Amino acid sequence: MPRTLMCDPALFEKDLSGKVYIVTGANSGSGIATTEQLVRQGATVVAACRRVDAGEEATRHLVNEQGRAEVMALDLDSLQSVRSFVETFRAKHDSLHGLVNNAGVMNTPEGRTKDGFETQFGVNHLGHFLLTELLLDTLKASAPSRVVCVSSVAHAGMRGVHATLDLDDPHFDQRSYDATAAYNQSKLAVVIYARHLAKRLEGTGVSVFSTHPGWIRSNLAKHTMPLWVQNVLMRPLSGPLGLLSYEEGAQTQLHCLLDDDAPAHSGEYYSQNSVLYSDKANRPGGWPMKSPNPHVYDDQLADRLQEVSAKMVGLDVGSSSA
Repeated sequence: MPRTLMCDPALFEKDLSGKVYIVTGANSGSGIATTEQLVRQGATVVAACRRVDAGEEATRHLVNEQGRAEVMALDLDSLQSVRSFVETFRAKHDSLHGLVNNAGVMNTPEGRTKDGFETQFGVNHLGHFLLTELLLDTLKASAPSRVVCVSSVAHAGMRGVHATLDLDDPHFDQRSYDATAAYNQSKLAVVIYARHLAKRLEGTGVSVFSTHPGWIRSNLAKHTMPLWVQNVLMRPLSGPLGLLSYEEGAQTQLHCLLDDDAPAHSGEYYSQNSVLYSDKANRPGGWPMKSPNPHVYDDQLADRLQEVSAKMVGLDVGSSSA
């Protein structure tokens, strides 16, 4: 039975008063659990949500905690929404100590974002890429600060489909669309970008991590299986399968945000346990662990991903270097 990796309880005793964090997709899943913990410790957390009403409902119970949650609109499906969010955030806050790129979609039907990108690559990678790049100056000015890019075991392959990054056809214009392949690709891009960004930010006091939070009983699986199958039928098998609660699913991200030793491992991959790793040796996870996907360590691929992504979101390639 897989052992759930849990934070050192001492990390949850840290006083985060005066600290400012952004958590995308903060209205559900590990996003709300991450937000709750940071607010309890005195932080101000900007809950960046596509549906503001859902974010306000999800965070209403935090009103009496030591810190506070602020809900701001962010739709990662739209580059304009990302830019508007950053403008709104900067108008209210002049510091940022942690950015958690948590929101995402999985195994969606073939579709396009508002800017014409394949949905999963657009939301999971490009939306967060632009968000992060636009906030780099604030993160550096607030150092020490941290960026946590939530990926998935899928970056190493899932459901028998290998994970590759096809930068000649990232939006499946030339190849037949496969929802799993598209999801795997988007999550591989997240891990590659996190490692590349960490190298760019060496010496700035900004640390960057990619994570696999585990298999969480959340809405993410709605395009993969009926949610009642995951949340009801499979509940008796939660132990053997490693199915996690929201709070357990937030542990890896919280460790990367709060652990004193984590910055020494900037750029590395942190994984909760997962029965979905093809190699049994990787299934216990690790904080950190070596990614089983060799593409993660291809520096030329990482350089090209940075260049291609910057062009797609309308950033000058030169200006996106730290």
